[in-house]
Formats: sequence, structure tokens, C-alpha cells
Amino acid sequence: MRRTRILTAVLALAAGLLAGTPPALAAAPQAALAADTYTWNNARIDGGGFVPGIVFNRSEKNLAYARTDIGGAYRWSESTKTWTPLLDSVGWDEWGHTGVVSLASDPVAPDKVYAAVGTYTNGWDPTNGAVLRSADRGASWQKTDLPFKLGGNMPGRGMGERLAIDPNKDSVLYLGAPSGKGLWRSTDSGVTWSQVTNFPNVGNYVQDSTDTTGYASDNQGIVWVTFDESTGTAGTATKTIYVGVADKDNAVYRSTDAGATWTRLAGQPTGYLAHKGVLDAKNGYLYLAYSDKGGPYDGGKGQLWRYATATGTWTNISPVAEADTYYGFSGLTVDRQHPGTVMATAYSSWWPDTQLFRSTDSGATWTKAWDYTSYPNRSNRYTIDVSSSPWLTFGANPSPPEQTPKLGWMTESLEIDPFDSDRMMYGTGATLYGTEDLTKWDSGGQFTVKPMVQGLEETSVDDLAAPPSGGARLFSALGDIGGFRHTDLTKVPSMMYTSPTFTTTTSLDFAESNPNTVVRVGNLDSGPHIAFSTDNGANWFAGTDPSGVSGGGTVAAGSDGSRFVWSPAGSGVQYTTGFGSSWSASSGIPAGAAVESDRVDPKTFYGFKSGTFYVSSDGGATFTASAATGLPSGDSVRFKALPGTKGDVWLAGGATGGAYGLWHSTNGGTTFTELANVDQADTIGFGKAATGASYQTLYTSAKIGGIRGIFRSTDAGATWTRINDDAHQWGWTGAAITGDPRIYGRVYLSTNGRGVIYGDTAGGDDGGGGGGTDPTPTGACTVAYTITNQWTGGFQADVRLTNTGTASWSSWSLGWSFPNGQTVGQLWNADWTQSGAAVTAKNVSWNGTVAAGSSVSFGFTGTWTGTNTEPTTFKLGDQTCTAA
Repeated sequence: MRRTRILTAVLALAAGLLAGTPPALAAAPQAALAADTYTWNNARIDGGGFVPGIVFNRSEKNLAYARTDIGGAYRWSESTKTWTPLLDSVGWDEWGHTGVVSLASDPVAPDKVYAAVGTYTNGWDPTNGAVLRSADRGASWQKTDLPFKLGGNMPGRGMGERLAIDPNKDSVLYLGAPSGKGLWRSTDSGVTWSQVTNFPNVGNYVQDSTDTTGYASDNQGIVWVTFDESTGTAGTATKTIYVGVADKDNAVYRSTDAGATWTRLAGQPTGYLAHKGVLDAKNGYLYLAYSDKGGPYDGGKGQLWRYATATGTWTNISPVAEADTYYGFSGLTVDRQHPGTVMATAYSSWWPDTQLFRSTDSGATWTKAWDYTSYPNRSNRYTIDVSSSPWLTFGANPSPPEQTPKLGWMTESLEIDPFDSDRMMYGTGATLYGTEDLTKWDSGGQFTVKPMVQGLEETSVDDLAAPPSGGARLFSALGDIGGFRHTDLTKVPSMMYTSPTFTTTTSLDFAESNPNTVVRVGNLDSGPHIAFSTDNGANWFAGTDPSGVSGGGTVAAGSDGSRFVWSPAGSGVQYTTGFGSSWSASSGIPAGAAVESDRVDPKTFYGFKSGTFYVSSDGGATFTASAATGLPSGDSVRFKALPGTKGDVWLAGGATGGAYGLWHSTNGGTTFTELANVDQADTIGFGKAATGASYQTLYTSAKIGGIRGIFRSTDAGATWTRINDDAHQWGWTGAAITGDPRIYGRVYLSTNGRGVIYGDTAGGDDGGGGGGTDPTPTGACTVAYTITNQWTGGFQADVRLTNTGTASWSSWSLGWSFPNGQTVGQLWNADWTQSGAAVTAKNVSWNGTVAAGSSVSFGFTGTWTGTNTEPTTFKLGDQTCTAA
């Protein structure tokens, strides 16, 4: 079941990138742009995606790297037990280089590291692959472009490593290529590459020859290279090299003359693909992990074999009989401190769990990480502690023999630290696990498995929303693991969204004037595709799907949370009042249109499809096409309405060769004006206004002045400041962006594989860009406090604050004390704190400005006991307001 979910999500992600990402652009002359210094961090999730490769350096202790399929490469920091991202400098035009198909760490010169990069071998990726080389452990890179594509997110990506360094002469490297491009070699430390033309086999295995997209029908090619270091001396090329090929009848080749000639290994097993080839030079054994499929999702049969390099003898060392496998083998490692110790994984054992195998006698006998006692009961040689990433339980409560959390799935990478027999790491489809007491396995004890993944953030982000009040600072919509409610960006949330748990959340929204009401939609094999929350995303309940729904699509919440408009996959646009117990078809808007809500008028919704903007003023029942022209003709468009101002809409998107930019409407989409100072734009979001600014801060992922980057405007788009730099680009950032309505300068970015990035301006604070505080309002004020609903133990109230003076306010802070000890539970349209009976409510980003004679309102729910007397004294700073 999980296999289907993840495969579907990956294919959908790939299709989304094809539609939403522009082709590579010619370099444009750079223009002088304002810039700001930002600090960048991840909203912590810790993991979230597939880790197909882990590489330990063989000559320096504690030097290790990990590769991900779409999220770049990482280096281990032993002092902090965290991972450092290494490819954040990859820019928009080469986003495919965030996919890492292979890594190699130089055993002769440990400062050197190489990465073979490229995400797809078909047309989804606009650029060819490349080999990156670094002389400072990945802090900086030089690049050599290749004349073919590489597939870090293609089928077969867990095999490897395809890139290898000669351990005796480190200027020599080999690279196994996909797509029939063969074996490649560099003799100048990765600067130039040429094909090894005499290598006899380019591979022939494809996952699905009928796939017309080229994704599953590509030849998986040359899949690993392994040197026998015992056949060379320092400074001279290693003579014996083994190469794995995606060919079930001819999987392993060898050269004994440093690559001058190659022969198929005689007597080798057939009918399988060799996912890994790991050499124990001390004992003279080449170990091979075989599967009937290329992985990382599929694989129904497998074997383990040992090849004696001196005699040519093949021995089947499979830990279970082939007939008893329902999985293939892939993860494979040798303990370099005790080379007779070998471990392997059943990478495609999805149910009830993955399996780890261990032998201390070169594969003659094996033990398992877990065994059945009496089915379905299990006895585990391990304990697993996910307290640092508690969401890894997936909120599941499975029946035996399945357990939660699982040991993993897609376990194609497994490595024992070459300097420490007790430390082992392995990658899964959701995290990177490890242990530091592995040898307890052999003494009859239980070794402890924990996530070793902090700093490695690998999620694909579809949508982001930052509410103006409530406990949630950020809602995220993610691929594969659904998404999270972050109340603290520096801490891992306890759980992803559940009830229901979507494999991928495609869109989410909150009610602007009542952020307790939140809606999300997403993909699920079976069950509802929409969910609601009435407590600011802390808890969820499922809605009901209209007929025909097959996927999440986009969703919008009315500004007061009383109604919703949904444009799901598989069905036309729908609307509902309440929480989706029944739906009605919207008229006047085509299926597949993107939908958003006005942030002031609860009955106004907007839509966009194929160059046409649509408006509904009756809660989504009917839409009318706008007469606005000149908008992008395609559907790579994202638009949002500004909080606090009815009909203020911004629209970003387009594609090269057509309309592509940023548009603004102040009349609800009747007309749009294109911003002449924006070359291209793909996202738009809003955040707290700067001190003294009259308009909320705009954020966009765009090309402005010929430069691609993340930009901020504090003057409604009249001028722009670039806030990222060339070291912080994160590939493709075109899915979503939002500012923080409570903190000036803070911005949240989507990435396609590097998780949720957030940035803060170096000079920013909650009050604005200058580092000071907003002036205290002066002049007269009145307050109307009204209990609008009351029940046993609880109540709801509205507060209206009116500026009865002669000067405008740029911010406000209203305080009062409850006479009977009432407690605020949730408050909307203001930030708030409570200490004892005293409550303080402050403006959010969009309602700080209150003109003379105007009012601002907020509301809250609370609890009471005994009596619920209304407060009568209110203070605006030090000034007492008149109670209305």
C-alpha cells in the first residue's frame, strides 16, 4: 500500500515540475539591485524523504556524506550530530542539479568530494547532468557539464554508487551513466570526462517499456563501480575494477588492467540486477546484493552472493531461500574493522517491515533484526526511539506483525562506519536512521535505532500559510508526508496532519478573520480528500468528497470560515457552507481552475484557468469571467488576495515565450496592471508591513533586473530588494511563498526537496525594519466589548476599538483585565497574551493602521466559571478608552 502511495506522489511531483518550471534561460546582464542580509533556516521537520546513498570516507574518521534524490547532498558534523546542506547554491535555471545520483569522498585527499547531479533523464529536467567537484568538503563547488542527463529521482536511483574514485590514484574517477550512455572516466580529478568506449555493455533494463513519458522506460544503465584497492599501489592506477550493469543476464564486469579491457565475470548469477557490489579486499570477497527489479519501490525476489576474487568461485550466501523472499536485496556493507562482518537489507519489504541481515562469518550464517516467535508476534534485536522525530510513527496503530515506528522501507543505503563497528547508518523513504551500539546485536542484547537526520531536510513543499493569530505560526502542505502545523519553527512537530492523513497535501487555507478555521486538501489512495480544523490546525476531521474526486487540487476558505470553495482533481469546482457535509457544483468556472478567497468579504472568491480570471460574489455558487486581458495563457499561475482590503489581488506566473510576470488588481480582478519592473514572477505572498509603511510587505520568487532570486517590497511593488544571495538559492522555489503577518521581514519559502525555508532580515524585529518600536497611539478611543455567544463554561466575544481622536494610528495595543478570571482560548485578528486576569491584544500586520474616526475589530473565545462579567476598563497603552 505504501509503495503505491509514494510512487504516485513522485510521479505527480515530476509532472508538477514539468508544468510549473520554466526551461533553462540564457544568462541576462545583471542590474544593480537593492539587497538585504538575511539569515536562513529550515522549519524543522528532520527528514521526510528518501535517502538513497550514504558514503563514509575510508581514510578520515567521522567524515561522511548523504545524498538525496531531489534535495541535494549533506555532510555529517560529528560535533553537533547534524547534517550540513551542501547544494543550496544551485540556482533556478539548473534546479535539476539538486537531484544527486551519486557521491564519492576522496580517500587520498579527504577534503575532496564529488557529486554526480541531475534529477530526470527525460524532458522534465531542462538541463544535462553534471559532475560537481569540491576541494573544501562541499563548501564550494566547480562544475563539469556532461553531454547527457542523470537521474537522481529516476527508477534505480538506490543502486550504486555510480561514481567512484580510484583509491590508489585519486585523479582517476569513473561514472556509470544511464540511458545507454555507458561508462565514463576522468583522469584529471573530474575536470574532463570521456566515455570508456571499449566497455562492452551499456545496460538494457527498464522498469516499464510502455511508459511514454520516458520516466519508467529509460535504460537504467551502469549502476555501480568498485575498485579492488589491493591491486594497486599509491600513485598508480588500481588494476582491478568491478562494474555493475542493469542487465539481468550480464550484471557484473571486471577489468584487471586498470580499465584497458573488460570482461563479463564468468559463472555469475543471472535473472537478477546487482544493486550493489561491495568489496572486502582483506579476505578477497566481492559481495553482491541482487533484486529482480531496479527499485526503489519494486522488488519481489532477491539473492545475496559472494564472489572469491582469487579463485572466481561464486557462493550463494542468501540469508533466506529465494522462494521465501518477497523482496529484493540492496543495502550492503562490510565492517572495515572486522571485514568478515557483512550486513544487507531487504529494501522492498514493505510489509510488515523492512529487514536487516547480519553475518559475522562472511555470509556463511545470518541473523535478522527481527524474527517471528509465534506469528504474528515478533522478537526484535533492536529498540527504536523516535522521540526526536515523533511523527515517524505516522500516527499509526497497526496490528501485529506490523509495528510502529517501522524500521523503514526503501532501505537501499546501509553503511557501517569504517572506523567504528558500533555505528551504522541507513536510509529509508522517510528518514535516516542509525545506531551507535550495533555490536550488541552479536552479544544477544538489543541495539538502539534512532533518527540521525537533524539538519537533513528533504520535503517537497506545495503550499504554505502563516495565520495572523493563534498558536500556529505556519501551516505547510508537503509531498509524501502530508504537512505540519508548526508552533515553533525550531522544533520538530509531534505529528503530521492526521484524521485523515494525506500522502500529499496539495493546498490549504485558513479563514482570515477566524484563523481557528483551517482547511486542507490532498491525495489519498482511498478515503476523503478534504479535512477541516476548528482549533487552528491542532485537530482535524474529514469532510465528504463530491462525486468523482480523485485528488486534492486547490481549496479556499471564506474570510470568516462560513463557506469553502474547492477545485479538486477529477471533478469540477464545488462550494459548500459549513464543513463540507454536502457540496454543490459552481457554475461559470472550468474544472481544474485554481481558487482563492477574498480576505475580507466572506462571499467573494476568485479563480484562474488558462488565462482567464474568475470572480464569485455569492460564496462560490456562480463565477463570472473577468474581462481582464494580457494574463498568462497557461496554468503555471499563483495568485492571492491581500488581507484587510477587499478586492486587492496579486497574480504571478507565466512561461517564457508568453506573458510572464506580476500583476495587481485593486478592483477584485476586473482589471489588472502588470508591474513593469518585474521580468518574471512565480509566487506572491504578504507579510507584516514595515514600520511607517502604508502597505503590507510583498514577497516573491521572481526574476527582477535580470536576476533570479527572492525579493521583498515594502511599497506595493514600486521598488524591490533581493533578500537571498547566490549561496542560498535552493533550486526551484516556485510553488509557494508567504511572509509572516506578525514579524516584519520574515518570509517562508517552498522548495522542491529542501523543505520549508524561512528567512529573517538582520535588522528586523516584530516592529519593523528599523529595529525600533512603533509609536504609542495618541488621542481619544472607545471600546465596545460584546459577548456574542455563551454556553456552560465557554463564551465568544467581539471587541471593536474606535479611534475617536484626530490623528491616525500606525499600530495599537489594547489591554484589559477580566473581573472574574476568565481565560482567552483562541483570539483572531490580533496577537495576544494573557497573564493572570490581564489580557493584551496587539494589531497584526494588516490592521495596525486605524484612521481617525475608523474602527478595528477582533474576536475571541474563552472559558469562564461562576460568572462572566464584562470588563469595563480598557487601556490603549497608558491611555484609558471610553467603554461604549
